[in-house]
Amino acid sequence: MSLLVVFDLLGIFVFALSGATAAVENELDLFGVLVLSSVAAIGGGLLRDVLLGALPPAAFLDGRYLLVPIVAGLLVFVGSHYVERLAAPVRLFDAAGLGLFVAAGTTKALEAGLGPVAAIALGSITGIGGGIARDVLVGVVPVVLRRELYAIPTILGASVVVIGDGLGAPRTPTVVLCALLVFSVRMLGVWRDWHFPTARVSRPEL
Repeated sequence: MSLLVVFDLLGIFVFALSGATAAVENELDLFGVLVLSSVAAIGGGLLRDVLLGALPPAAFLDGRYLLVPIVAGLLVFVGSHYVERLAAPVRLFDAAGLGLFVAAGTTKALEAGLGPVAAIALGSITGIGGGIARDVLVGVVPVVLRRELYAIPTILGASVVVIGDGLGAPRTPTVVLCALLVFSVRMLGVWRDWHFPTARVSRPEL
């Protein structure tokens, strides 16, 4: 099994956990949990493969890509009474999936012959795609559009892969560093409450 497939499957698993956890927190039934875990897990990868012209997408060619999110969804559903005991479970799983998917997406983009800027963009899109789909389905504004640091970690991580590739650095440590950097910056931003400024809108008093 190649490193790229390993990162893809790990990213799918942790993003599936985030989707299933969000479903449980919104009191969805078993079908809803499995749908949300699957959409969160393969959404970014599907978008990546479509943009690269890799049709049909990997998720439809390898049964593991569909089996892993179902298993993750069932695990969360069965252990749903533990979900509330986790500290910000969606953010934790989301940050882990974000790092893994950015690493895998950027690597695939480079292997497809894309330039540095395009590879960084596609790596970032791969990372945020599943989270956006998850948030939209539960009726909340996607995390990437809020004040929290979300896009910046993906750009930093994807840049590490691109720079490493340009310098001829070994692929394995580069993608591992990317995943760890994205996860660390994302969680540090949550912990320190780093965020972008928002526009001040004055509303007339009624």
